[in-house]
Amino acid sequence: MSFSPLIDELIEAFRCLPGVGQKSAQRMSLHLLERNRQGGRKLGESLAEALEKIGNCRYCRNLTEEQSCRICANPARDQTLCCVVETPADVLAIEQAGAYRGVYFVLMGHLSPIDGIGPEQLGIPLLLERVAAAGFRELILACNATVEGDATAWYIAEQLRGAEVEVSRIAHGVPVGGELEYTDGGTLSHAFAGRTAMKQA
Repeated sequence: MSFSPLIDELIEAFRCLPGVGQKSAQRMSLHLLERNRQGGRKLGESLAEALEKIGNCRYCRNLTEEQSCRICANPARDQTLCCVVETPADVLAIEQAGAYRGVYFVLMGHLSPIDGIGPEQLGIPLLLERVAAAGFRELILACNATVEGDATAWYIAEQLRGAEVEVSRIAHGVPVGGELEYTDGGTLSHAFAGRTAMKQA
């Protein structure tokens, strides 16, 4: 059984969201139509306005409705320290942790030749220009601990070989509060490879 063409179209529209299958899309669509039409209108208006007005920061490529995002425009941030991340969600996670006060560069993904995502799509040439012009003292590569993330970090580091900037990679390993017994092999390997010396008194 199928619904009317408009309902089917609405259900299909919800399926563009990550993790939303046919049943979830159908449930959300029917909920809005049956119980919350005002919420649906608000959702539609907010989505239309966001898609129209939100773009990328001219400096870091993060999502913003201004030419320069709030982080890049904040004079209190350390403009000599730049953290490279894959997504805007990564920026939010780091900001919520509260331990970093530099600026960012958002790749909007990772290298994936199979999907046609290369250095140009990730804005890596723009990143290299920023490194040359901004006078960063350190570039922190905070790509995800995946095969693609590691490849992306390695590529960026190679492009900066010989540049007058320190390039570092965030540590990966056993999480705080984690127990070795329940830690996967890949995480343990990263933890051993990234071990640091303990200072003696």
